[in-house]
Amino acid sequence: MQNEIRQDKIVGSRRFSNYFWSVFLFIGGLGFLLAGISSYFKINLLPFANSTELVFIPQGLVMMFYGTLSLGISIYIIITVLLDIGSGYNEYNKTENLVKIIRKGFPGKNREILLTYSLSNIRSIGIKITEGLNPTRSIYLCLKDERQIPLTPVQEPTSISDLEEEAADLAKFLDLKLENL
Repeated sequence: MQNEIRQDKIVGSRRFSNYFWSVFLFIGGLGFLLAGISSYFKINLLPFANSTELVFIPQGLVMMFYGTLSLGISIYIIITVLLDIGSGYNEYNKTENLVKIIRKGFPGKNREILLTYSLSNIRSIGIKITEGLNPTRSIYLCLKDERQIPLTPVQEPTSISDLEEEAADLAKFLDLKLENL
C-alpha cells in the first residue's frame, strides 16, 4: 500500500520570511505612525527621535499614511501566517488512479481547496525554470487538455538539481514522461 500512495507536504505561509516581514513592517509602521501623531499633538511619543519638530502638513500626514499602510500590511501577513494560507499536500494515489491537490485558503465556504485529476488525464510532469530578476523553478502536472497545474509552492527558488531530482522521482512514481516547459 505504501508503494501505491505518495504524499508531498506543502509549506504554506508559515515561513521565516513572513515572520520577519510582519515584525519588520509592524515596528516600522508603528514608528512612522507615532512620528506623525507626535507632529500633530506636539508631544514626543518616540524616545529615540524628536518628531515634534516635524510640520504636520505635509510631513506628519505622510508619516501617518505610511505608518497606517505598513501596519495594515503587517496585520495582513500575520493573519495569513496564523491561518497558514497555502499549506496542504499533493497526494498521488495509484490504487484510486487519482492525483489530489489539497490547499488551505482564506476562511469561508471555500476554505479547503481540493483539485482532483485522474491519472489517465495526465500527459506528463513538466519543469519550468526561468532565470532573471524574478526567477521561478516549478514542477507542473501537464494534462492532456494542455492545462498546467503547479505542484510546487511559491517560495524561494530551490536548486536546479533538487528540482530535477524531485520531478524525476515523481515522474518515475507515476510512470509518466518528464518534459521541459
